[in-house]
Amino acid sequence: MTALIDMRDIHKRFGGTVALDGASLTIAPGEVHALIGQNGAGKSTLIKVLTGVYALTSGEILLDGQPITFSGPRRAQQAGVATIYQELNLVPLRSVTENMMMGFEPLHWWGGIDWPRAHRRARSVLGELGVDIDVRRPLSEYSTAIQQLVAIGRAVSQRVKLVIMDEPTSSLDEREVARLFEVIRLLKSQGTSVLFVSHFLEELYAVCDCATIMRNGATVEQRTLSETPRLELVASMLGRAAADIQASGTTSFRDLSIDADETLLEVEDLATTKGLRQASLEVRQGEMVGLGGLLGAGRSEVARALFGLDRATQGEMRLAGRAYAPRHTRDAIAAGVALLSEDRKVEGIIPGMSVRENMTLPLLGSLSRRGVIQRRRERELAEHFIEALQIKTASMEQPIGQLSGGNQQKVLLARWLATHPRLLILDEPTRGVDIGAKREIQRIVQDYQARGGAVLMISSEFEELAEGAQRVVIMHEGHATRVLDNPGLTEDALVTAIATAQHDRGDGDRHDDGAPPQAAPLPDHQETAP
Repeated sequence: MTALIDMRDIHKRFGGTVALDGASLTIAPGEVHALIGQNGAGKSTLIKVLTGVYALTSGEILLDGQPITFSGPRRAQQAGVATIYQELNLVPLRSVTENMMMGFEPLHWWGGIDWPRAHRRARSVLGELGVDIDVRRPLSEYSTAIQQLVAIGRAVSQRVKLVIMDEPTSSLDEREVARLFEVIRLLKSQGTSVLFVSHFLEELYAVCDCATIMRNGATVEQRTLSETPRLELVASMLGRAAADIQASGTTSFRDLSIDADETLLEVEDLATTKGLRQASLEVRQGEMVGLGGLLGAGRSEVARALFGLDRATQGEMRLAGRAYAPRHTRDAIAAGVALLSEDRKVEGIIPGMSVRENMTLPLLGSLSRRGVIQRRRERELAEHFIEALQIKTASMEQPIGQLSGGNQQKVLLARWLATHPRLLILDEPTRGVDIGAKREIQRIVQDYQARGGAVLMISSEFEELAEGAQRVVIMHEGHATRVLDNPGLTEDALVTAIATAQHDRGDGDRHDDGAPPQAAPLPDHQETAP
């Protein structure tokens, strides 16, 4: 059978930097194919070469056995290759139909857009994907999951041969992921190929037929997933022996001997205008406290209130024994509170600015004298953190938008560590990064913790909470419902606590052994405070 896509010996250089070094990719018709590797392995560059965003330096690309070179993504889509990026390239204030038909609108004989036909076409395509919505309404009125399906609908509306999905599940909950997988299986049954990029192994095994593994800009191997144990797949990605990975555990968190007698942060009955209803928690000096719960449970709302992004409407906060009520993010930073946001693309990095500039952004005041930035001090600080955090960059002047996701995240971590915070709030710190970068970020966070720093971590990955946190506060619909303590905390206990959280209201029915809690009326906050 002739391959749908056959990329052979692909090289791509940016000046003196080698981004791709003999990479290859072969995708069969009607196949769901995973492209995996650590951040910086070359996955995004290979996709951009395929779709014409970047011109290849050397190599050959075949589509249905014929040599092809696309001059840009639009040409690629016209030839049957569409890409759905992690950051959806849609226009929220425009209608669903406009987003789906943009650039391909059906026209009247006299040249105007035939909107009734466009709406029918949009409804028909989405109907095939199991989506029944009013296509005339603005896209912004629908959930992220629906927007993701609209992007897929836009791609398949042109009867493409290959749909490329770059981290499509990063903002979806479990139910929405299951629906996306149904759509992928539908596309496969219709003969459409899918190139699937994800860092979640369980997703790869759930929906993909085979995987191409990249490392350091080159293709390492191609594997049939049904015949490949997960440990072998991870070992191939990292370039390490499977036995070494098995011995080191699933995360980089290690047992710490923590003398956490001094309470740094106290939050009691906190509510905000943005959905937080009643949250109480404590974080001691040198410990990590996790926030667990489903999407929309109120975890990020706690972080936003602590960082001065949302105004509290009730409750009290104390930091190091003093009343704490930040009215602005600068108040939080001045008090020693830092927030690594969940969405690094929107709320974190400034893509066109350099690594140095992104890293030192909160420090410009302290790095300035009489309004003039002391560049030497700024460069020394950037150089220190690039080395300490092992950030892979051509130089500190490289635009941060050119770095891999994991290295962008480490730059943002450096930004806040450079402020010497007393409390570091991490909202999904390892989302969208590969296994190697994830372990490095976990190591950096725990090194900070070992030096006495306090961490409040939001994570949807249960093993990260179970292995890293000393305590986990379970959130549900804006309420803190209970507290689970380590040691002994397990992923099963977290799953059970989150699944039964709807029965609880209050602050922290504590289970010191990590055993699954029973649904019961919760005691007052004073009874659960350590």
